[in-house]
Order: sequence, then structure tokens, then C-alpha cells
Amino acid sequence: MSTTLTSAQTTPRIHIQDGFLWDQQKAYLFDIDGTILRSRDRIHYDSFFESVRSIMGRELVLDGVTLSGNTDPGILRDAFRLAALDPEHWEPHLESVFRSMCSFVAERREQMDLMKMPGVDEILAYLHAKGATLGVGTGNLEVIGWLKLEAVGVRHWFSFGGFSDRFVQRSDMIAHAASLGRSLAGQNATVCVIGDTPSDIVAARANGLPTIAVATGHYSFDDLLEHHPEVCATTLADLLASAQ
Repeated sequence: MSTTLTSAQTTPRIHIQDGFLWDQQKAYLFDIDGTILRSRDRIHYDSFFESVRSIMGRELVLDGVTLSGNTDPGILRDAFRLAALDPEHWEPHLESVFRSMCSFVAERREQMDLMKMPGVDEILAYLHAKGATLGVGTGNLEVIGWLKLEAVGVRHWFSFGGFSDRFVQRSDMIAHAASLGRSLAGQNATVCVIGDTPSDIVAARANGLPTIAVATGHYSFDDLLEHHPEVCATTLADLLASAQ
């Protein structure tokens, strides 16, 4: 029987699938937004609008586009699809839009207002001490992702990163990131995805990988548990406390 702690909404809740040793995996892929940190500024968000305007000369509309759990290229693809814009009108501009987004964020890095999620420092130190290889698996473009991690002081923990620059689908990005992780931790190394959205769980499962889901983003503990991750926790701090 799985272990589930439940009570009041403010009480830590942990679900761990029987037999899954969450802290004994060889490599981990951490999502960024909602998992490691949350942005209290609009810099990354505004970079979409400003870059499409400057490169393509049109106004971007994100109404109806799912942002949480999506990739940066996926957000643009979905926006253009909803606007009924033929691929031939936007695909040739994507690389220029990506470069513009990265420059926009980099130029405003000192204005970033990022909040680190509970337990991030502690769980990174804990897993590192156990000999795990730590990496990133995120929908962010690479330049933007590393800038965020540098801003909250955790960049040094990560030896590799999987980013969305070449991947619209999150599952493809995770496949690439897992391959990078195994190149460092060993070709038979177990790789675990840590994220805060159902998309993280789905992308991990598509690659045969387990997931640690944390309810620090836009999805509740119960929302995430419905997708049957191997581990579900209210926060990384609560998960770590359950192991000590």
C-alpha cells in the first residue's frame, strides 16, 4: 500500500509509491518555474511579446494558451495556431525570436524578482551528498533558464541541462536531458524527473522515467496525485523532512 499523509490544507502531504526509493536515483532532472523558483516579475513573460513584435512586426496574443508546463517554443506554436497563422509565416522567424527573448531577459537580469521554493537548497545539497548527478529539465530556453538559476544562487549544483531551444514537445526535451544525464551518471543510470505540473509527469512517463511532483506551482497536491507520479509532495522541504 502506498504511503499518503493527509489532513488540513496547510499540513504537509506526502505520497510515495511502494518500493520507490526517491532519494536513491542516480540522476535527477529539475524543472525550474514552479519547482525551483517562481517569478514575481514579468520579464520572461514580456519577452514573448516584445520579441514577436520586434522580429515579426505583429502583436502576440497568449489568451487561451497554456503556459504552465509548456515549453517556450510550444507557447509560441500554440499562440500562432490559435491566431490561425500559417507555419510558413512564423517558423522561419523562430530562431530570431528565441535570440531576441534571451537578449531581452539577459539585459534585465538585475531586475528579476525570483522567489526560491521551500527546501530547494537543502534537497540539492542532500541529493548531491548522496552522489546523484543533478541536471535541469525545463521548458525555458537555455540562456533564460541558466540566468534564473544563477539569480537564485543554485546554478553551481547542476552539471548539465535539458532546455527547450530545439524541442517543442516537453517529452522530447526530457528524452534529450535524460540522455545527457546518463552520459554523466552511466548509461544504465536511473533518471528521475522533478516537476510541478501534470506535463512533467506525462513527459517523464513517455520516456519511462519516474516523477517527483511538488505542489509549489499552479497545481494542487490532489491535482498532481491524479496523474499517479511515483512521489507527490506539498513542497520539496516537506519531502526531505519525511526522509529524515
